[in-house]
Amino acid sequence: MSVVTRFAPSPTGFLHIGGARTALFNWLFARHHGGTFLLRIEDTDRARSTDAAVEAILDGLKWLELDWDGEAVSQFERRDRHAEVAHRMLESGHAYRCYASQEELEAMRAAQKAAGQPMRYDGRWRDRDPSEAPAGVAPVVRLKAPQEGETVVQDHVQGEVRVQNAQLDDMVLLRADGTPTYMLSVVVDDHDMNVTHVIRGDDHLTNTFRQVQIYRAMGWDLPEFAHIPLIHGADGAKLSKRHGALGVDAYRDMGYLPEAVRNYLLRLGWGHGDDEIISTEQAIEWFDLGGIGRSPSRFDFAKLDNLNAHYMRLADDGRLTGLITPIIETRLGRTIGPSGRDLLTRAMPGLKQRAKTLVELAESAQFYVAARPIEVTGKAADLVAGDGAALLADLADELRPFDAWNSTDIETKVREFAENRGLKLGKVAQPLRAALSGSTISPPIFEVAELLGKTETLARIADVAQPR
Repeated sequence: MSVVTRFAPSPTGFLHIGGARTALFNWLFARHHGGTFLLRIEDTDRARSTDAAVEAILDGLKWLELDWDGEAVSQFERRDRHAEVAHRMLESGHAYRCYASQEELEAMRAAQKAAGQPMRYDGRWRDRDPSEAPAGVAPVVRLKAPQEGETVVQDHVQGEVRVQNAQLDDMVLLRADGTPTYMLSVVVDDHDMNVTHVIRGDDHLTNTFRQVQIYRAMGWDLPEFAHIPLIHGADGAKLSKRHGALGVDAYRDMGYLPEAVRNYLLRLGWGHGDDEIISTEQAIEWFDLGGIGRSPSRFDFAKLDNLNAHYMRLADDGRLTGLITPIIETRLGRTIGPSGRDLLTRAMPGLKQRAKTLVELAESAQFYVAARPIEVTGKAADLVAGDGAALLADLADELRPFDAWNSTDIETKVREFAENRGLKLGKVAQPLRAALSGSTISPPIFEVAELLGKTETLARIADVAQPR
């Protein structure tokens, strides 16, 4: 059997983090088995579906590098096929037309609620002759669900799950206007697309029992099911925006790398021994449904930050420069030219060791390409005032004739300068750091001086050593 999985989001908003994990699990399972990963946009809710949401979903998947096979399928465009199946079920006696008015249904639910009964359709048109239909009422088409026995689902995550058929009502397949419902469309599409494994959130488990009835009514083979526990916040509560229930685009804008987000989402509910850092290649090799836990996982930004820091340290320096340059350009309000990009790339080994996100990396790198005079604020400004300014002016005099402009020789020269004045190295290095970076925190300052070059280094010292 060739494995076929699908990711089927509704385009009513962004690709949220829970949906991204579902897509990842489906993608990994298909790739592990050398199978097919399909994308279906479930856009039957025309009032809420938008083109912008479709684009956000596609962009999110592309950013995560979760490539799908073939073209994305629009569920709405297959509505005639869905309706055709409903009419076949009418012909076979597995569905019927229901002429109950909206007022009748509301009265039925109110009576059930008052009696403390479950609110579900009572089957009032299940066995009635259509000749009794009131004039002028457009009927819905309902599934004639089994009323006795039970439905059993063998789930790869939840195990064997049972429900009494008496708890399942006759759900609507076609609305009064002839349009198919989500429950019908999903089953028809999964069957027609030859989906072998339905991997989705466990909030769909109830839907599965209902959808199984459609498969059986049509005589179709069931796919295998795996219902994944939902993601909760770090406090154990249902995931919300304050926990991290954001669009995938928000994680990109916050400065996370796609490989870090993939690794983090993989570990939200799936495990392989004690392994925490799992490359995409390893994930494809190892992923199976048996590794998915039954308990909800908890979203933790601290763990995501640590993973992202790891992947940033591994990332190509030129790639990181390309990712942070737009951020820096926005902050500085100007374009960074080729020489500035080259400087950032050469500085990257020292920069990326300390940052956890691309935003942090951009903040720490900005001083390299800032126009003079660079901004020196806070405690750094105190270091280059008064005695600090005079000290830097003297240091500049020592460095000006110095030709061996590399970090090792610069450090040696600055150490000699400090010793000749009876000072500890930090008393000179810290004002120098403030002058060159505008901050009290930077990569090793002698590396910074080497990267900036002699001319720029002396110019930045002069900017703070002399009155402005």
